[in-house]
Amino acid sequence: MATVITSDCINCGACEPECPNTAIYAGGVQWELNGAKSAAISQDFYYIVPSKCTECVGFFDHEACAAVCPVDCCVPDPKIPETEAVLIARAKELHPGDPFPADFPSRFRKNEAAPPASAGANGAAAAASAQSAGSAPAPIAVSAAPAELATTGVEFDPVGWAVPVICKDCQERFTIPYRYFQVGVVFYCPQCSGSFVPNSTLYKKVRATFEGFYAKRRAQREANQRKRARELELFDRKQATEMEQFAAELEKLAQEMKPAGKMVRPKGIAAMFT
Repeated sequence: MATVITSDCINCGACEPECPNTAIYAGGVQWELNGAKSAAISQDFYYIVPSKCTECVGFFDHEACAAVCPVDCCVPDPKIPETEAVLIARAKELHPGDPFPADFPSRFRKNEAAPPASAGANGAAAAASAQSAGSAPAPIAVSAAPAELATTGVEFDPVGWAVPVICKDCQERFTIPYRYFQVGVVFYCPQCSGSFVPNSTLYKKVRATFEGFYAKRRAQREANQRKRARELELFDRKQATEMEQFAAELEKLAQEMKPAGKMVRPKGIAAMFT
């Protein structure tokens, strides 16, 4: 199926530079093919020219526009079903000078069923690979190691949190400040300048991961602090009681201490004045 942009488009423009076929145009802008211009398909928001769309077959194993769309409005058009053969033929026609190897990237091949996984660690790895097959090309590394989740400043302050991201173009890892990770905000890879735009699905997943983790961590710490406060209070009370008992024992000891034998009057000059 060709890809179409729905009326949910917010005209952010993130999809246009990602299209390898220049098939995406802003609303009201004429589209061009082989030097010939045609009337805009949409006047109000971005649109995709069906005759120039290859669903990124031959270039990526996913639809690049859908990957960066922040509101998930780049979707397959059920009115224009097309096979991989038709799409790769169109890609070759649009790019006559470009080579397309037999193992060209294609979302059709990406979605093929994976072979049965073996048991043990290999099975777990295969399952993880199969699960990631349907995810966005620039996945959020929400399962990052604890060191990557380390924050600066106050641990529970979102200002210090960082979201690890893998660039869909160069596969290099970089981070995005959590406080800036919002739907529709365009970020660029520091290595290759490839764009990354969080869509609503990724935003919700990242927010749930971060907020859930730190909310649980905060609750555990507060509970621990309350427990320690109670224990310290009980300890202070116990020591205060023991101090009172100790003082009472000293007083009792003072009362019980009597000199042995009978009292003897002093002798000498001092005795004359008594």
